[in-house]
Amino acid sequence: MLTNNQETLIKLANYRMPYGKYGGMLLVDIPEPYFIWFSGKELPGGELGEYMGMMLEIKINGLEYLLEPLRKRP
Repeated sequence: MLTNNQETLIKLANYRMPYGKYGGMLLVDIPEPYFIWFSGKELPGGELGEYMGMMLEIKINGLEYLLEPLRKRP
């Protein structure tokens, strides 16, 4: 049985940007400077903003590789 934290990480690893320049891309595949730029403007509210904030921390610390095994492949 998965814990809430495990479910969150799996969802984060497979979460797609819903709009904009990187619309449709997995957050983990979006370049770090985009998250830095966006955070300077204010991250969106709700789930998207929460996941973008988490991804920013992951990218700043070079931890993207931790999400790789959690990605769903087509």
